[in-house]
Amino acid sequence: MGSTLRAVRALVLLLGFYLVGLVLLGALGALDWWIIGGGHGGAALKIVVVSVIVAIPIVQGMFAVRSPRFEPPADGLRVDEHQEPRLWATVRRLAEETGTRAPGEIYLVPRVNAAVYEESRLLGLFPGRRVLLIGAPLLTGLDEAQLIGVLAHEFGHYSHSDTRLGAISRRGFEQISRTVGTLLERSAAKQAGEREKAEAKEAKRVAKGKKAREVSAGSAGITFRLAARPFIWYGQFYVRVMRGTMRRQEYAADLAAARIAGRDATASALREIPVLDSAFDFYMDAYATLGAQAGLLPPHGEVYGGLGRLLDARSGELDVLRGELPDEEPSPYDTHPPIADRVARIEALPDDGRRAHTAGPALGLLADPAAAFAALEQASLTPRALGLRRAEDWPHLVHEAMASYTDASAEPLRQAVREATGGDGSLASVLAAIEAGALWQLAERLPKSQEAASATGRAAREFARPRLHAMLRDLLVTELIASGAARFELSWTGPATLHLPEGQGARLQPALEAAVADVPNTSGVRDLLATQATV
Repeated sequence: MGSTLRAVRALVLLLGFYLVGLVLLGALGALDWWIIGGGHGGAALKIVVVSVIVAIPIVQGMFAVRSPRFEPPADGLRVDEHQEPRLWATVRRLAEETGTRAPGEIYLVPRVNAAVYEESRLLGLFPGRRVLLIGAPLLTGLDEAQLIGVLAHEFGHYSHSDTRLGAISRRGFEQISRTVGTLLERSAAKQAGEREKAEAKEAKRVAKGKKAREVSAGSAGITFRLAARPFIWYGQFYVRVMRGTMRRQEYAADLAAARIAGRDATASALREIPVLDSAFDFYMDAYATLGAQAGLLPPHGEVYGGLGRLLDARSGELDVLRGELPDEEPSPYDTHPPIADRVARIEALPDDGRRAHTAGPALGLLADPAAAFAALEQASLTPRALGLRRAEDWPHLVHEAMASYTDASAEPLRQAVREATGGDGSLASVLAAIEAGALWQLAERLPKSQEAASATGRAAREFARPRLHAMLRDLLVTELIASGAARFELSWTGPATLHLPEGQGARLQPALEAAVADVPNTSGVRDLLATQATV
């Protein structure tokens, strides 16, 4: 289907939204006319008022939404040509090879994604401003050939007018979503109001000694929900109709990428992206933000730049994932084909003689990767995050962060000993309380699950023992760190590890188990405290 026919179909679907709205407004008007003409008195006036209230969001949805405009990403870094000449030269060369106009702006973003936008005019009938977004993790995790495959795919959308014609489709999605959202919001507000009234009424009943009844909002807001239903149905139809075209656009863009970057590089890039996506999420949770509680950020440029360290350290694990493409459940509303299907189509192409992974890392396209990632941090992190202290290096960050978490985890035990014995919350006061026979008094004051709170006797002690053990360990480790006898060590292949002087690591677990036994013995813990060796 040519771009003109695709534009016509998208425009017809958009006009269908207006038709649904006009039909609903007509139905409401006909209902009002019939009610008024029937002489239903006060009930007629009430129905007319309700129909007008329902009609307002429909009219707003039809006429109050402007064509969507591209807004620079709030977390993106605009890259000028004088800053990154090689990246810009590569982008321009790819645009020329794809047979399309190059973008006028490039942004680095902290996401595993690349995307193209075009701010076209007259609902996509005329071209306009073009913007390219490149995810910083792609630069870290892909080689140059793979990145070229990803970018060539995006430029394939340009060459097929997908980005221009997408304005019409986006307009339809925007207006349907806006109308449905407004109607459902008003329905929810109506339900909340009725529920609040019902709860107040029930509270008065209970105050009079009557039995409480179940609170319900009844049918409140049902008119808004009924008005939203046709738009929801049309939205589902809209996506189903557009899905085939959008999926064909993805396949065509993949073919353009394979032609320019090579079959193997394009296929390997598609295999890499879901792996990189998972790795980046894990890295951000487990490493980049690890020190937030301790008020620490990674060194400058390492918030996003440190991802490469994780990828290098866990290359074996990632190789396994690369061979296992995501098992995606097909959805009639998913406009992108499954990655497994896209990879299979590319790998079925004739061998073009170009091997994957023959180019250098994609980071080589940046003049100074560390400086670029540091600038991206300034553009993407919140002022509060940027106000945190910077760690000296990764080992410093991991030790300080884990020490902070360990110290905070021991706080419930400190509070328990303060309440039970009046102690100062130190490890010494906890050990003294245990030696005085107050172990289970401390356990009683620790946070409990619902199941643990309902247990009694021996069962209650067995629920409490692991919690006592963990918090006593955290309190002991905190004091060992303070004395210089323990330190957390960074590992890019697993969790941070606690380093103790030779011999003490083997004694830690038995000492803690003895301290929380039915007949507690704290001598092992005290022996560990007596050792003031440094790491």
